[in-house]
Amino acid sequence: MTQITQMRFKGSLLATLLLLLSPIAAAAETRWAVIISGASGGEKYAEQMRDWREGLRSALVDRYGFTSEHVRLLVDESAAAGEKGSGANVRKVFTEIKQAGTKDDFVLVVLLGHGTYDGEVAKFNLVGPDLTAKDWTDLLAGVQGRLAVVNTTEASFPFLESLTAKGRVVITATDSAAQKYATVFPEYFVKAMREASTDLDKNGRTSLFEVFAAASAAVKQHYEQKGQLATERAVIDDNGDGKGREASAEGPDGGVARISYLDAESAAENASPELAALAKRRRALEMQAEEHKQLKGVMPEAEWNARFEKLMLELAQVSAEIRKKS
Repeated sequence: MTQITQMRFKGSLLATLLLLLSPIAAAAETRWAVIISGASGGEKYAEQMRDWREGLRSALVDRYGFTSEHVRLLVDESAAAGEKGSGANVRKVFTEIKQAGTKDDFVLVVLLGHGTYDGEVAKFNLVGPDLTAKDWTDLLAGVQGRLAVVNTTEASFPFLESLTAKGRVVITATDSAAQKYATVFPEYFVKAMREASTDLDKNGRTSLFEVFAAASAAVKQHYEQKGQLATERAVIDDNGDGKGREASAEGPDGGVARISYLDAESAAENASPELAALAKRRRALEMQAEEHKQLKGVMPEAEWNARFEKLMLELAQVSAEIRKKS
């Protein structure tokens, strides 16, 4: 090997080593939102649905920093053909997200409008043929990243039973398919999305669980002020058991939703590949911790405690490193 060849080889080797030793850029998180308000069922309700979806879009873009082009709206009969809340357009949107999305993404789906249940099949009413809960299960299969689905309609509980999956947040406006009256949950869900007071733990960020809890409390107050029995009780599921619980009840669900933040990571974390990688690691550790909590009482206590302590220690170290470098 000539001296020049040796120098070139050493230079190439050095460049390769430097590349391997340099901080690895974390895959950028894309946050998607799909808001669907299908068949309106009348002019008055169409206007109400328009206010809800515009309120949601405003909150997602202006408050939580979602990119406008990643907030997709499919609406009622008044829309142009390509924007109608039809089954074909719904499938098209999710096909695009599956093709463009990554495992680091966050996908929020909100269903506004009407739902039905005939004793066997639950449906979300669209412009044209409806999609059943089973259709939605098939439709969402293959969506990468963290997924959250909020069905705000009456008779929506069967969607929770159908869509349930470990680590997937599913919220329905009702806890029973028998609750078939029009819901007020969407009104208070949109309001909670828009208000800064939704940050219940005052950590400067808003989680999906906080929005769910605030909306649920407002629905309860709505019926109490009217002196009426509540005809709806919203529930959340994120551990994959398909049971769900109310915001004020005890139960295993809610842990994933508590770390599913609607707002983006800090600007400093997004600007630095090293910080982005640390933030990604923190999210992974938080998810592992929530999953580990489900094993309490299942595995030997000493083993559970040791594993949990190790997770908490690493999470504290990563969080400290983020603060140090921010």
